[in-house]
Amino acid sequence: MSPHHTLVLLARSGYAARGVLYLIIGIFALLAARDSSRPKDSHSSLEALFSQPFGHILVGLVVAGLLAFAAWRVLQATRDVDHHGSEFKGLVIRGGLLAGGLVNGALAFFALGLLIDGLRSSGSGGGGQTQDLLATLLSWKHSNLVVYLVALVPLGVGIAHFFKGWKASFEKYFEADEEVMKYVTPVSRFGLIARGVAFVEMGVLLAISGSSYQAMHPPGLKDALNALQNLPAGGVVLMVMALGLIAFSVYSFAEAAWRRINMDVPGMAHA
Repeated sequence: MSPHHTLVLLARSGYAARGVLYLIIGIFALLAARDSSRPKDSHSSLEALFSQPFGHILVGLVVAGLLAFAAWRVLQATRDVDHHGSEFKGLVIRGGLLAGGLVNGALAFFALGLLIDGLRSSGSGGGGQTQDLLATLLSWKHSNLVVYLVALVPLGVGIAHFFKGWKASFEKYFEADEEVMKYVTPVSRFGLIARGVAFVEMGVLLAISGSSYQAMHPPGLKDALNALQNLPAGGVVLMVMALGLIAFSVYSFAEAAWRRINMDVPGMAHA
């Protein structure tokens, strides 16, 4: 298999892995809306996946997919394979892609730690080293100021997702016929807007917690969903958000199947 085809396969498997994660998160949120459980974030969902029969194999596949997705995001950002350009708007988009690559890479390493701990039958769970690193980095006197800067990342990602879904700008990257897009487009728009709302809320939660940030418990998607559940008619709001996250997983699977994967990178063989 040529390097070009290998990278295309890795990119598609990465989109599929993201779809699996958001499908699990959405299902847990849907159950929480019916008071069957509490919302779970990507870390908790990986732990739940690991607890299933053959869970170590499933988590191993997700780890591989997330690493592939992280590598693809970094390639999108550094080599500009989607031709966003070097103007301000293009650099902002590419910066977001790079941040996404780093986040998915960190999540993959969390899952890898979970997998290693499980194979060793230690029962201690994964992510301890990551938490210790966070505690060390944020132990200096004015570390909470960093949180305000970090909050800009999910805030920016959320706003970008909202407009991407509203304008359906993702359509130009799909190679599917009109009959397929007739179903993919509305579901994808709903999913992108829902994820955008969740990320904006995460950014707001981070900013609010800037003066009392706990390195061992950074606000994440689980906190955002819990906050929605505590609103008036929170069960209904959470159910809509859960359906949105499931719709985002469908969008991810659609990208795995039909997204145009540009690989016109200098020195890359296309044969």
